[in-house]
Amino acid sequence: MHDKKRNRIKIFGIILLIIAGILLSMGFWFHFATVIQPPAPDSFADTILIVNNPEPDFYILGPNWLKKSNSGLWEMYLEGKPFERGVINGKLSKYLIAAQEKAFISRIREMIPSDNYLRFLKYFIYWFNRDLDKYIPEEYKLEIFGISLSASHQYDFIGSRYQRMLNYHSAHDIGHAIQDLSLVGCTSFGVWGDKSKDGELVIGRNFDFYMGDEFAENKIICFEKPDKGYGFMMVTWGGMIGTISGMNEAGLTVTINAAKSEIPWSARTPISIVAREILQYAANLQEAYAIAQKRKTFVSESILIGSGKENMAGIIEKSPFKIDLVLPSSNYIACANHFQSPTFADDPLNISNKAENASVYRYKRLVQDITNAVPMDYQDVAVVLRDQKGLNNADLGYGNEKAMNQLIAHHSIIFKPSQLQVWISTNPWQLGKYVCYDLYEIFHKFAGLKRKVEISVNEKTIPADPFLNSSDYWQFLHFKEMRIKIKQLLRNDPPVPVSGSFIDEFRNSNPGYYEVHSLIGDYYFKMGRWSEAETAYRVALSKIIPRWNEKKDIIKKLAECIVQIRKING
Repeated sequence: MHDKKRNRIKIFGIILLIIAGILLSMGFWFHFATVIQPPAPDSFADTILIVNNPEPDFYILGPNWLKKSNSGLWEMYLEGKPFERGVINGKLSKYLIAAQEKAFISRIREMIPSDNYLRFLKYFIYWFNRDLDKYIPEEYKLEIFGISLSASHQYDFIGSRYQRMLNYHSAHDIGHAIQDLSLVGCTSFGVWGDKSKDGELVIGRNFDFYMGDEFAENKIICFEKPDKGYGFMMVTWGGMIGTISGMNEAGLTVTINAAKSEIPWSARTPISIVAREILQYAANLQEAYAIAQKRKTFVSESILIGSGKENMAGIIEKSPFKIDLVLPSSNYIACANHFQSPTFADDPLNISNKAENASVYRYKRLVQDITNAVPMDYQDVAVVLRDQKGLNNADLGYGNEKAMNQLIAHHSIIFKPSQLQVWISTNPWQLGKYVCYDLYEIFHKFAGLKRKVEISVNEKTIPADPFLNSSDYWQFLHFKEMRIKIKQLLRNDPPVPVSGSFIDEFRNSNPGYYEVHSLIGDYYFKMGRWSEAETAYRVALSKIIPRWNEKKDIIKKLAECIVQIRKING
């Protein structure tokens, strides 16, 4: 009897050991399958270079520098070979990289408070991106590796510094591939010929990639003179070498707008890397298109290209499987978050995106602004980018995704390619003044800066939006604070009771915006106060709602309220 018991225990122990061995083997296999090794630079000599800090917020390393301007924007100049540029970038912006990574991780934790899900997400991303380096040009891997040497060790539990920096370049792609995660809703356009005051191409764009206000605090305006290709400028942040918005010294501009994508199965080239390659190596629309054609991407994107040499703009529409170049028939072009070319006319994702999301509405409003306006200059473009109204000046409330100005923009930018001039918004969003830079002047006058001076063209500054000094602006900030509070209340079931005055205060903070009334309805719904919930939901449905899913959800809850009221009334 005892022998049988001992044998069972022995067999059970052997099974446990086998299971442990299998799990351990799987762990080792996963580790080796997902770890990405950094590239091998020719020399590590640049890693011993020392940064000089002659003045507050001013850092020098050889001819390269980083400084904070009076506008609050960080400005950086870089030159040299890829690994050298990366190392110097990292050394100059070390504290900005740390702050940016902290803001990014904090925002992810805010969006996904579950530690278990975060762990799952970590392993999912590492598996998803296991071959990412195979799709990134060697030049850019070297540059990213150079930067990563200055990254913080604080987040090594997520992965090595190089692998983290590499993965962050696909964050934009992964963010908009998760279809219901509303992180990106950008707008861009260009005018020329009779739509422009001097006939020359002028382009405007809002980059509405929202990872929290803290993420947008330390924007870097990077002026880079690589050893190959064209010198260029781009708006970026610590650790990022991909391009979101930029212009090169050949007068070519690049901006990217997300389109609807299926959730992909594995990574390819991040769209910001494709945009960076175009910016660095293309001088016209056809050269830009040729670069986009040769790269495999894992999400769908519209890349608006402005060509100063050709005095026009076009849109490269690219999905993981198809590509097309949209050339306008008139002297303007408009771009939101859906595809316009015949190639994608019958694409099911594009059809559903146009029907269910905010893109087409915002596009129509943009076309309305362009066609109703007198010929534009850069100041008129800023007015359009700051527009908070809907079609025919409808009241959308503040922060609506159907507006050009959703009051979430990471940055807003205006290009005058023929003059190599660019205007970049200052905080908050696109409400602060737009600062002007002359790209020719930067590369020929301010390379090797030895003292802290202003490098912007002061006389061409676009003043701050008057909205910034209005009572409505402060009311909007109050709305944002109250929205956080009511969402926190709704995490409890039932919510902690609040006073009617609190609800009234929240309702009055942004009365034209559907979400205010929807959240009030959610509060009453969870409290079982069906009549008050019904009233709030009906008001929400009377407003302009950006996405069909959001409207459908409100209708569903309204129907439940009606059912409950009928039960009570017998």
